[in-house]
Parts: sequence; C-alpha cells; structure tokens
Amino acid sequence: MPNEREASPLVVSFDIDGTMEFGHPSGPIMVGFVRAVAASGHVIGSASDRTVADQSALWSAHDLEVAFVGGKHHLHEVRARFPADRYVHLGDTDVDAHYARLAGFEYIGVQDPTALGDGRLRLLSGGVAHDAS
Repeated sequence: MPNEREASPLVVSFDIDGTMEFGHPSGPIMVGFVRAVAASGHVIGSASDRTVADQSALWSAHDLEVAFVGGKHHLHEVRARFPADRYVHLGDTDVDAHYARLAGFEYIGVQDPTALGDGRLRLLSGGVAHDAS
C-alpha cells in the first residue's frame, strides 16, 4: 500500500457495478487496465454502493491490492488521505458524477463512448491502451 504522506501523481477511484468487468451489471473497465494504472505508480481504490467488505473481497478475488474502499459519498475522505496531483473517479451514473465532483475529483463516465476513446484512460494508465472488448 502506498505511503499516505507521499504525493502520488494520480488517485484513481473505480465504481464497481456498471463500471468494472466483474460488476453486476458488468462494465467496460477490465482488470488489466486497473493493473496497468497501479503498475504506473498511481493510488487505486473503489468508491461504490457496495459494502466495504464486498468491495475488498472483489479486489482480492482479482489479486489486486487497493489503497482504499468505501462509499462514493466518502470520496472527500480519500482526497484528504492521499495527496496527489490529480484525482479521478470512473463510474457509470449521475450519482457517481455528483459525488466525484463534490469531492473535487475529475469524473470519467465509462458509458460515454467518447470518454473511453479520447485518450483520458490512456493517460491514467501511463500509456497503456484501454481494451474495452
């Protein structure tokens, strides 16, 4: 887990249902993309409507260590806990967008085809292309 006192270039929060491939419903973000973001040295975690225990279990089942899990209405706490140059939340609903913006996160809506194709996801992963197939 990254040191909470050292600045990270990026903190990336993922919604689960409708966003991640293992969500219910499944979403367009693949586990490989999350791995690439983490491998680039960014802080990753999730902000979801699911319980903390459920989120932790899902990440663990996919062999991903995340720095934070919690409700999307707690994104302001993530921002306070992890100094970074940028804060980004990927989600699929207006609720995701609302809480992301309220906490000062950039919001990328994964159901918007332009969000997946305009290079923002490539930037997140340090140049690794996102494969939505």
